[in-house]
Amino acid sequence: MMHIFLTNDDGIYAPGLWELYKRFVQKHLVSVIAPDHEQSAVGHGITLHQPLRVTKVSVNGTCPGYAVNGTPADCVKLGVLELLESKPDMLISGINPGANVGVNINYSGTVAAAKEAALYGIMAMAVSIQGHDSELYEEVAIFIEKLADKVIKNGLPFGTFLNVNIPDVPLSKISGIRISKLSVDFFPEYMEKRVDPRNRTYYWQGCDALPVGKNPDIDGSVLHDKFISITPIKCDMTDYQSFEAMKHWGIEGLEEE
Repeated sequence: MMHIFLTNDDGIYAPGLWELYKRFVQKHLVSVIAPDHEQSAVGHGITLHQPLRVTKVSVNGTCPGYAVNGTPADCVKLGVLELLESKPDMLISGINPGANVGVNINYSGTVAAAKEAALYGIMAMAVSIQGHDSELYEEVAIFIEKLADKVIKNGLPFGTFLNVNIPDVPLSKISGIRISKLSVDFFPEYMEKRVDPRNRTYYWQGCDALPVGKNPDIDGSVLHDKFISITPIKCDMTDYQSFEAMKHWGIEGLEEE
């Protein structure tokens, strides 16, 4: 039996979170600590200038959890440092409606929770499904349970977590599974300028869908082709090639010139 820590960025009442709970609680000890409201696109932010408050909740009268008035990363910190009696074997963040691929992982609260857990030495994965109104959370939870068993069996290096994206189609129609790379192509972005009834300017930020590339190893392309995309991501963001190259720049002594 494992101790599974569940969280998300969509709020503690999100259906994807509780499908994971219903699946894992059958065999494992499960702790749920999640934001008390949606925290999408908050990235890896944490709360420093106001107190964090925790409320015990019960979903559907049977599923216990803690609701936190903070970010997904706050939830992980509170769980590890204060609320949980023991260190969990694994953290699973999700199931997030909408894919988290490419540069979008830098903004995703779902991914940030998994990254925070990895920094504490906890095996972790962020889980997203491509559609925003999916009815397949139960099927996804079944797959994630199988994947979690593989992760526990094989392990992950310290500071590495998995970013899992699943097409919004029944598992029977999925093309397969691919270990994929993170795309660094930028989404086409825009700011839509508007004027409110009081003649004050405001802006809506938006982006278009990223054009699908031809590289079959890139996460977005993998997902587009109806494959499950699994990307191992490291918390250590050092560019080691530049690290070595910069040693030959002659920077030493520059502060004395």
